[in-house]
Order: sequence, then structure tokens, then C-alpha cells
Amino acid sequence: MSSSSAFNDEKGGSSSVGEPEYGHDPASGGIFSSDYKRHDDLKEMLDSNKDSLKLEAMKRIVAMIARGKNASDLFPAVVKNVACKNIEVKKLVYVYLVRYAEEQQDLALLSISTFQRGLKDPNQLIRASALRVLSSIRVTIIVPIMMLAIKEAASDMSPYVRKTAAHAIPKLYSLDPEQKDQLIEVIEKLLADKTTLVAGSVVMAFEEVCPERIDLIHKNYRKLCNLLIDVEEWGQVVIINMLTRYARTQFLNPNINESLLEDGSGGEKTFYGSDDDEDEDGEEKQKKAEAAAMAKRKPYVMDPDHRLLLRNTKPLLQSRNAAVVMAVAQLYFHLAPKAEVGVIAKALVRLLRSHSEVQYVVLQNVATMTIKRRGMFEPYLKSFYIRSTDPTQIKILKLEVLTNLANETNISTILREFQTYIKSMDKDFVAATIQAIGRCATNIGEVRDTCLNGLVQLLSNRDELVVAESVVVIKKLLQMQPEKHSDIIKHMAKLTDNIQVPMARASILWLIGEYCEHVPKIAPDVLRKMAKSFTNEEDIVKLQIINLAAKLYLTNSKQTKLLTQYVLNLAKYDQNYDIRDRARFIRQLIVPTEKSGALSKYAKKLFLALKPAPVLESPFKDRDHFQLGSLSHLLNAKAGGYQELPDWPESAPDPSVRNVEVKESVPEWTKCSSREKRKEKKVEKPFYSDSEGESGPTESADSESDSSSRSESGSGSEESRSGSESEDSEEGSESDDEEEDEEEKEKKKKKKEFKKPVQESMSEQSSEEEDRKHERRSKQRKSNSESESEEEESESESSQSESGESDSETEVKKKKKVAESKPPSKPVKKDNKKEKKEMSLLDLDDFEPAPSPQVTPVNTFLSNSLVTDLEGLSLSDSVLSPATIAPSSTLKSYELLHRITGEGLSVEYCFSRQPFSPDANMVAVQMQFTNNSTSDTKNLHMEDVKLQSGMRVKEFPEIELLPAGETATAVMGIDFCDSTQAANFQLCTHTRKFFVSIQPPVGELMRPVFLTENEFKKEQGQLMGMNEITEKLTLDVKCRNEHAIVQRVTTAAHLSRVPCGSDKECSPPVPPPDHPIHRFAGRTVTSGSLVLVTVATKEEGAAQLTVNCEKMVIGTMLVKDILLALTQ
Repeated sequence: MSSSSAFNDEKGGSSSVGEPEYGHDPASGGIFSSDYKRHDDLKEMLDSNKDSLKLEAMKRIVAMIARGKNASDLFPAVVKNVACKNIEVKKLVYVYLVRYAEEQQDLALLSISTFQRGLKDPNQLIRASALRVLSSIRVTIIVPIMMLAIKEAASDMSPYVRKTAAHAIPKLYSLDPEQKDQLIEVIEKLLADKTTLVAGSVVMAFEEVCPERIDLIHKNYRKLCNLLIDVEEWGQVVIINMLTRYARTQFLNPNINESLLEDGSGGEKTFYGSDDDEDEDGEEKQKKAEAAAMAKRKPYVMDPDHRLLLRNTKPLLQSRNAAVVMAVAQLYFHLAPKAEVGVIAKALVRLLRSHSEVQYVVLQNVATMTIKRRGMFEPYLKSFYIRSTDPTQIKILKLEVLTNLANETNISTILREFQTYIKSMDKDFVAATIQAIGRCATNIGEVRDTCLNGLVQLLSNRDELVVAESVVVIKKLLQMQPEKHSDIIKHMAKLTDNIQVPMARASILWLIGEYCEHVPKIAPDVLRKMAKSFTNEEDIVKLQIINLAAKLYLTNSKQTKLLTQYVLNLAKYDQNYDIRDRARFIRQLIVPTEKSGALSKYAKKLFLALKPAPVLESPFKDRDHFQLGSLSHLLNAKAGGYQELPDWPESAPDPSVRNVEVKESVPEWTKCSSREKRKEKKVEKPFYSDSEGESGPTESADSESDSSSRSESGSGSEESRSGSESEDSEEGSESDDEEEDEEEKEKKKKKKEFKKPVQESMSEQSSEEEDRKHERRSKQRKSNSESESEEEESESESSQSESGESDSETEVKKKKKVAESKPPSKPVKKDNKKEKKEMSLLDLDDFEPAPSPQVTPVNTFLSNSLVTDLEGLSLSDSVLSPATIAPSSTLKSYELLHRITGEGLSVEYCFSRQPFSPDANMVAVQMQFTNNSTSDTKNLHMEDVKLQSGMRVKEFPEIELLPAGETATAVMGIDFCDSTQAANFQLCTHTRKFFVSIQPPVGELMRPVFLTENEFKKEQGQLMGMNEITEKLTLDVKCRNEHAIVQRVTTAAHLSRVPCGSDKECSPPVPPPDHPIHRFAGRTVTSGSLVLVTVATKEEGAAQLTVNCEKMVIGTMLVKDILLALTQ
């Protein structure tokens, strides 16, 4: 907009003739109307009784504001309509008022009662808009009204209104900081909000008002971590930055052991260096011993909450928003172990394809990262090559990164790149390239001569700027070894006639003066030439001419005495007082007179002292003390509102502060714990009689209670990851305690009957293996009981619930202590065969399937019986139809190692779909080893496990001997961390190592959970929108009946069938519907996120598949797998 039109606009006159304003009617000649008639038509429309006219007027006014026009003179006419009944008009009035309420405060105050009424409006948008306008009127008189409105809105039913309340908090705080205490109460209340819409806004308010109140975050930490992926993008940025600072105060440095090692090595050097002083030796030894003891005594164990943060932020590296990716990158850089930081490199390189502004910020951060973690970006070296279309500031940053990444291996390719850059037309860029070559030469000794020769060749370049920059860089390089390079100094002395750039001339003169003994004939001649042109030189060159004269006077006074006096006399009357002062100072130093003091004796030492070579350092060297991604880091200066990144604590603060107690379900907790205790007592008697003392009551009791009340529900236990006991498992176990106990006894009998025939067919070898395994376990337990505190720490890390069930944690620990305090029972090996068999029976029940070839059918048989029992427990007395049970069909086997590749050893694996008892968050993988060779295979075990961050593996026990032609089975547990990424490891025998990897189908990453139809619909209602994926399909001809659909879905994914309606609906009199809807439910094994699948059949084999899942990636992959299963 031109300045004249802007001026007219300010005055209230019409805008330029070529662009009529919306407020005028061009036909009526309104363009030329005088000021007082301006916007008359709009005012008339706003005063009319018709809502349609008011709406049209408001649309035009809002359009004017959007175009930057001044519509403030319409304020009285608009504000009258704030009480309009029409919601559309009301919304637009509020939009206008938010814009102008601050400017026209007196008029806005007149309608304050209307805003207060608006806060009670049934429409959430009106309530939110009213609050927004109210908080925009910045008058201290209405602070109490605003405070009241914010408090009410904070407990509003609508999350949108609560979000607006969070936005209003910083506004009120800036208006009246004395309200801080009351606002903190509101922030605390809003932080407990479970909706994703509110999370980002309230954390923003927290950062503005009370960033130092870390204690408010403790209880909400896990919730914020879990909600993070679903919060809007700008909320994610704010939350991630806040959690970075939080984690730096609450967790230990994950790289602490590395820093200890570095300190230790430093100690060694000083130790060997101080042979003279025995006392010092002793101290150093002691320190070294202490450091070693520290490292031994406290191995670093990552806090599960620290791991939770890293795991939940990692998927956001794929965000489309560059700010989110940058926030996650800085979080990983500041918080992750060194081995895991590498994941951010790929994401940051991806951002380099974005706009130049984004590139600029990303490259600034990459430049800082490459100084400390060079290896991270080395694989992406070519991504930092410079394009001719890049703006200059991007080119210079890329140069910086390339220079930081340079090492002995890639320096040749980098220097070749630099050679082409020197031919660029962009002079600033060329200068930066030459400086980069200089830095490479100083950092990498091997290429110093090559770089020097290259720079000397540049001295004959036609471009004066290139020559000048080369001279400056050569000067710095020559300082490292001047005696070798007197030829170069001579060559540069000849350039003084041609080069006119002051900095280059000054550098050459400094070099000749500094190393005048290497060029004794040339130096005086250069001074002669310079004395001639002294008066025409720039100040920086004049100072160097004076220096050169002084140095030559001290080393070669015969030839240069008169020249020096001439130069000093010229300088004495120079216009610049710096030069005049320097001349007087030097004259007194080098030409001794009676008045001159003692300093003149030391003139030679002063002028010709050895000067250390300059260290060419990156300008980004000290920037990492600012938080990456912040404005302060970009500017390299502390910006207003910047929060310092705290240092890591020396010792870990108490992690229990993040545990959340569930107040509502206190009676249910007590009921549950008493029931568990009773079960534990019941199990203990036969347990000890079966000579398994040391393995303790924990695992048997756990697995019993697991199988009865929990393995189907998939939540609500010590090892589950879902905050508090789920309602499902509570509802599922509503029947009286006595009935349940009886049912349990029956179930145990059934189990034993099922298992005995199978167990008798087992070979003695497998039971011996079991013996060995238990011996090994008992040894581990003994050694662990000696350091009980460490054992508890690691146990709690693997089994602690991420959202903090403090009660159940303490219970687990008590049980473990009981287990450890019991003495080990010794007669394990002396028992007869029957007892051995009983022991392995128990083992099937408690730990993992015993190693035998026939395990696969056993598993399916067991799981079916187990499911029937569980389904019976979960509902009332009536028996369910078989359709409601998840049929565990024959399990699909995958080849891990082919017999040819394995030189006679072949390995297959399948996902057994049994709970993995050592850790409920792991998927049980059953492996079958077959020795097809003629010789025995020994010491089968795993090594060198390579996992993506967050994944864990429980290795299978070593198979000591696998005779030729025999088969053995073992079970391992893998926590895939709810992703389908492969677990890579080496399978080792006594002679060979084989690289293998296990990749799970998405359907194996979940466990079944029992839900009633009503519960299913309720949960489905909460997982709509982006969490729902729907696909239409045509069912395969063989897959049109109910049994086939259920079988194919449960084969593709480990889910359980949801029974249709209540028991009465399912009883025989009600005929089945023509087009039934099949529902299946499960939870992901690691995070316990719900997975709901619906197959709605229609006419002629058409069907609709719907998957609702909190984790969208899992949902998408599951849809593909189930579609494939149903259509093929």
C-alpha cells in the first residue's frame, strides 16, 4: 500500500481510487464522499432488524480488517450487536471485538455485562469468544472479573473453552502479576486435564507464568508424555521444550559413565606425569581408584520415565512440522544416550529440503551438533554440498558443517568440492570457502601442505578478493612452520605491488616483519617501497608498516635505520591518533635516549617474541550452552524470556513423585490386594513341596493371578503399563470370592489333566535341561540377593508401571523380598523322574513352555482351554458359545535360519501367543532348532543384540548340546516397543556365528482383552477421528460365514472376540441377524493401547472393516493385514 493511501486510511479518508473499499458502494459515488459519511451503509445495515443484513455487514467488516483496513470507527455500531441472538453474527462480532477491544477500552467496558452473559451461553464457541474478548480488554479494573471468568472456564465441559482459559492466563498475568498465586492454582487444575486440546495451551501458560514450578509437572509428566503424539503441532513444540528442561532436573546424565571414563584417563596422564612427588602420586591413585569404584558400584540404569520420554517423542521426528522435528532433535541431543542420538540426523537432513528460512535455522543447529557429535552426520555428507541456487547465508552455514565433518577419510572429496566453490561468482561465499580450506588444513595435519600449495596457486587469481583472502589464510598457516616455507613468504612479498585490499597488504607486511630473518634481502626493500606510499595507505596497513620498520631496525639497523626514522616521522604527523601514538611509543622503545626507561633494553624480546600459531575455531564452538532450537542459540546471545537449560543433577531425585494415586478406586484396590494375598497363600504350599524353593512364590503367584484375572484384560497388574486397574478387569471379576476360588481350583485340575499326557511323552533330556536352567536361575537369585537394592532397582525398571501404580509396586517388591529371604531347597537333582516331571509341569505353568518338539500343539490346546476358563470367569454363570472365544489356530512358522546357510542347523520361529511370564511387556517368540548335520551342535546362544531404541530382549537359555538329527525348542521374549522393526542378533554355536533378525507381523504386537459389547462401543466412541481407519472390501468366497471370518481375523491378529450384546440377547430364542457385525478387541503388548476391530458384513459378500487404535501407525498396518486375510 502506498504511503499516501496509508495516510488517507489513518485520517479516515477513502483509500486510493483504483481500489474501492468494501464499506463504500461505488455506484452511489461513495468513493468521493466526505469523511463523516464514511461506512454509513455498514452502520445502517448493523442497525437494521434483519439478521441477514447484519451478517452481511459483519462479513464485510471482518474482510476489511483482514485486508489491514482501519475499521475502528465502526466500534459503537458493532458493539451494540454483541447481544444479537443470531450465533453467526455473534461470532463475527466477537472476532471484531478481540481486534479492537484493547484500543477502545471505554466502549468495550460498557458491554462487559454482555460478555459475562456470553460466558454462560450454551454454544461453546460463544463462551470461548466471550472469554477471549474479556481477556483482551486490558484494564486493571476488570481483573477480578477476568479472574472469575478464567476460573469458571477452567472447569467448563468443553475442552475448547478450557483451552481458551489457558490462553487467557498469560494475558491476565501480564496485566496484573500479583494474581500469580491464583493463576498457578488454575494452571495446576488445567495441567491435570486429560484432553489433547488443552495440553499444549496450558503448558504454554505454565512456561509464561511459573516455569520454575517444576513440582506441578511431576504428577502430569507421564500423561503429557503419552498425550504428546496427539497434541496439535505448536503444543507439541512447547511441551517438548518444557519436558527437556524438566528431564534435565529429574534424571541422571545417560552419558555419565563415559564422562567418568574420560576423567579416569585424565587422571592416568597426570599420574604418570608426576613422578617427582610421592604424595601427589598417592592422591592421584586414590582418585583413580575412587573413580573406578564409582563406575563399578553404580552402573547407569535409565529411569523408566526418562525412557518413556525418549520413546514417545521419537515418532515425532516424522512430523510434517519443522518446528516439531527441531524440538525433538534438541531433546535427543540434550537428553539421549550418545548411542541413540544418531536417529535425529536423518530427520534434520530431511528438513534441508524445506524453505531457505527453515534451512537456515536447521543448519545453525546442525553446525553446533557437528562440533560435539561429528559421527552423527558423516553418512549424510553429500546432503550438505552447496547448490548454486542457495542463498549466501545458507552456503556459508553448509560450508561450516562440511568443515566440521572433515576428517582424514573424507577430506579429499571435501577439498575437491571446495575447489569448485572458489570459482563461484558470490564473493562472500568464495572468501568463506578459502577460510574453510584454512581450517581444514589446521585441523588435519596430513593435508596442510596440499592446502598451502592450493592457496598459493590462488595468489595468481585474477580476482583480488580471492587473492586477499588467500593471503590472510596463508599467513595463519605459515605461523605453524615458517622455516619450511620461506619461498612462499618471498612470493607473497612480490604481491605487495599488486594487491590493494588493506587486510591482505597488512597480512603480508606482518609476515615479512615476523620472519624477516628468513628473507633478509627482501624485507628492507619491501619497507622502502612501503615508505614511499605510506601517506596513501589505509590505517591498518600503516600500523603494520611501523611494526615492520621497528622489527627491521632491531635486526638489521645498518640498512634500515634511516628508513625507520623516515617512517616514524611520517607517522608522527598522521591524522589518526592511533598511528601517532604507536609511532611515539615505538620510537621510545627502539631508539634509546637518556630519558627512555628500562623497557628499551627489552625491545627485542617485546617485538620478536615467538607468537603462538592462531587456532582456527568454528564460530559455533561455544553455542551449545544455549538450548538448541532456541532464539538465543540462533542469535548467540541471551534473548528475553529464555530459560536456561539446567545442569544434570549429581544424584537422581526421588522418582516416586511422578506416581499418580487413583483416589476413586480405593475400595477396589483393597479388595484386589486381599484377594491376591489369599491366592498367594493358597499357591505357596504345593509350590515349596515341589522342590523349587529359590525361584520363589513371586512368579507362581503372579502367573496364577495373571491367568485368572488379567491375561485377557491386558491391564491392571504390577507389570501392565496402563496407569490404574482397568475397569474391564474389575467388571470381569465381580463374582463373589468363594465362587472364584472354587472355579480356580477346578481350572487348576483341568490344566493338570491336559498337561500330564503331553508331559509324559517328553524326553528326559528336556527335563534335565529344565534342571540346569533352574540351577542357573537360583544362582542368579543368590548373587542378586547380596545386592538387594540394585536388584530392586532393575526389577522396578522392567516391571514398574509407566503411569505409576505405587501400591502395586510396593506389593511386588515385598513379594520379591519374601522370595529372596527363603533358603534354597537343595534336593533338586536327587529327586526321581516323577518329581522331575512334576517340576517341569510347574514350569510350563509359571515360566515359559518347556523345550520340546510338541510344544506348538500344546500351546494351542492350552490357550483354548485357558480362554474358555477366562471367558467363563468374566461373564455370569451362563456358558458362552464357542464363537466368542478367540480361536488360536495353528500358529504360522517363519524361517530364521535355513539349513544350508546354517551349515546343517535350521531354525524356525513362531509367535506362541502365550504370556511371557518373566516380563508381561514382551512378546513370546518360540524357536525350534533342528540339527540336520551328522555332528553334534554345542552351546547354542545369542550374542551382539542390535535393537532400535526402546526395544528389549530376554535371551533364551543356552542350549548346551543338540545331538545330530535332534530338535530342541526354546522361548525368548522381545519387547518390540509397539513397532514392527526387526530385532537383529547373532545366533552362535561353539564354532560359528549367524546373523539373523526377527520381524513381527503387526498382529503379534497385541494381546487379547475381554470387553462386553457396551464397553466396546464406549471405547470406540473415544477413538474416533484420526484414530479410526475404515476400508470397504469384498469377502473371499470361502470367508462368508461367521466361523471363517472370526478365524481369519484372529489368525491375522492376536485379538479376542467381543460377545454380541448381553446374555439374554445371545440365548437361543433370538434368531441371528442377517448381516452380523463381528467385533474384536486387544491391547498392544508394550503400551497397553486399545485396538478395536469391527467387521460389518453386508449383502453379497460386501463388508466394511473398521480399526480404532490410539497408535495410528499400528492401526494402518493392521488394516492392511486383516484386509489381506479376508480377501484372499
